Amino acid sequence: MSRRLCLLSVSDKTGLDVLGHALVAQGYEILSTGGTARALAKAGVRYISVSDFTGFPEVFDGRVKTLHPRIHGGILGRRGQDDVVADAAGITWIDLVVVNLYPFAKALADAVGYEEQVEQIDIGGPALIRAAAKNHAHVTVVVDPSDYPRLIEALPSPSAELRRELAARAFRHTATYDAMIASWFERQVGGEALPKQLGLSLEKVQDLRYGENPHQRAAFYSTQEGGRSLSRARQLAGKELSFNNLADLDAALRCAFEFTEPAAVIVKHANPCGAAIHPSLAAAYALALSGDPVSAYGGILALNRPMDAATGKAIVDSKVFFEVIAAPGFSSEVLEMLAPKKNLRIMQLPEDWMASQPAGFDCKRIQGGWLMQDWDMGKDTDWRPLVRNPSAEESRALRFAWAVCRNVKSNGICLARIEGPGVVLNGVGAGQMSRVDSVRLAVQKATRPTAGSVLASDAFFPFADGVKLAVEAGVSAIVQPGGSIRDAEVIDTASASGVAMVMTDVRHFRH
Repeated sequence: MSRRLCLLSVSDKTGLDVLGHALVAQGYEILSTGGTARALAKAGVRYISVSDFTGFPEVFDGRVKTLHPRIHGGILGRRGQDDVVADAAGITWIDLVVVNLYPFAKALADAVGYEEQVEQIDIGGPALIRAAAKNHAHVTVVVDPSDYPRLIEALPSPSAELRRELAARAFRHTATYDAMIASWFERQVGGEALPKQLGLSLEKVQDLRYGENPHQRAAFYSTQEGGRSLSRARQLAGKELSFNNLADLDAALRCAFEFTEPAAVIVKHANPCGAAIHPSLAAAYALALSGDPVSAYGGILALNRPMDAATGKAIVDSKVFFEVIAAPGFSSEVLEMLAPKKNLRIMQLPEDWMASQPAGFDCKRIQGGWLMQDWDMGKDTDWRPLVRNPSAEESRALRFAWAVCRNVKSNGICLARIEGPGVVLNGVGAGQMSRVDSVRLAVQKATRPTAGSVLASDAFFPFADGVKLAVEAGVSAIVQPGGSIRDAEVIDTASASGVAMVMTDVRHFRH
C-alpha cells in the first residue's frame, strides 16, 4: 500500500484528538507543527514534524513553517501526470489537508492592538487550503471541525463528491478570511469612507425558522466584527428565532440604547409602538406599554438595563405576550418568573452593549447589489430654537421624541409627553406616503391627551398642513430638521399659536 500522508495544522483544536486517532487507525501518517503538534502529543497521537519532513527548520518565530516545495508539491502534484518529477525531487503525495486559520475574527472582537492584529494574519494556512482545494481531484481538504465526523466516516478514501463539496467550503473559508482582513485594513488606512471595493466577511450564525414569510428560507450571518452585534447576544430561553424576530429586535435595540436613562422600548413590525424613560426601569416598562397596549401584543421588548425583579414582576403582571425580551442581564429570580412563558425568547446582551457601537456600514440588499451607508449615529445637539424657546420640560420631551423618531420608518412622526419623572411616547405615525397623514395617524394613536404633548418629525414639513393638525391637537412644541422651501410658512403657523419650534438641520429618514 502506498504511503498516506495528512497535513494537520489548526488554530481551532476542537475534536483534534478524535480526528488524530482516527487518521492513525486508518493508516495515515500525520505531518504537523507548532501548537497542533503539541496538542497531538498530549493526546497520544503519533506525528512527524514538518521540519523533520522537509529538512528545513521553522524560521522567523514560526512565520515560515509549511511554505516548502515538499509540502506544496505534495499537495499540488497531479497523480499519474507528475509522478516522475515528484520522484526525482523527493516529493511524496499528501492526500489530506486539515487546516483552519489564525483567529483573526477573535482578535478583532477582543480589540487587540494594531501589531497584534497583524500577527493574526495567516499566510501559510490559506496557501495550504487553496492548494488542496484546487487539487481536490486528488486531495481532501477540511477547514471546519464540524466536518470531522463526515471525514472520519469516509476514511480512508473520501469520495470525489465529498472532496468537491469540501473544496467549495475551503474556498469560501479563505475568501471570507481575506475579506475580513481587507475590510480591517481599509478602516486602518482611512482613505475613502466607502471603499471602491468592499468584501463582505459573513459567517452563518444559525439557520432561522423561516424568512419574512414561511415559504422563504432564511439564516443569520454575522460580520464577526464585535461591537453591537446580535451575534453576541445569548439566547437564554424560548423557541428558535425567526427572520422577523431578529429584524424587530435590531430595531428595538437601536431605539432603547439611544438613551442613557433607564429605557424600555416595544417594537412591532420594525417601528416603536411604545417607548419610555424613567429613573425606575419597571416604571419605564409600564409607561412604554401604556403608550399602545394593543399593538404591544406579540411585539419585541428591549431594555437598556439589566432586568430587575420589579421589572420582571411588572412584565408578568401585565399579562402581555412578547415574542422576544432583550436586556443586558437577567437575574436568576427574573428568569424564574419568566420561565412559565414557554414561547418567550429571552436574549441576554453583552455587558458592554451600551458602550459599544455597530461596526462597519449599514447596508440594504437590492436586486443586483448592495446600498451602503454610514450608521446614523449623530446626536444632533446643535438645535436652533425658533418662535420661542421651549421650556425645560418641553426640551426634555423633545429630545426623547427626536431620539425615538429617528428609529421610526419614514415619514415618521412621534408625539411624546412628560409623565412625572419620566417621558413617554404618546403616538406614532410611521411609513405614510405623506407627512400630514403621519401627523394625523400619530394623533389618532395617542393614548394620552395630545394637548401639552410635543412632536418630532424625522424630516421637514413640506407644507404647513401637518403643523396645523399638530396645533389643533394641542401640541406645545415641535422639533424638525427644517429645509423646506416653505419653512417660513411652517414657522409662521407655529408662531401664530405660540408653539415652540426647534430646527436640527439634520434629517433622519429610515426607509
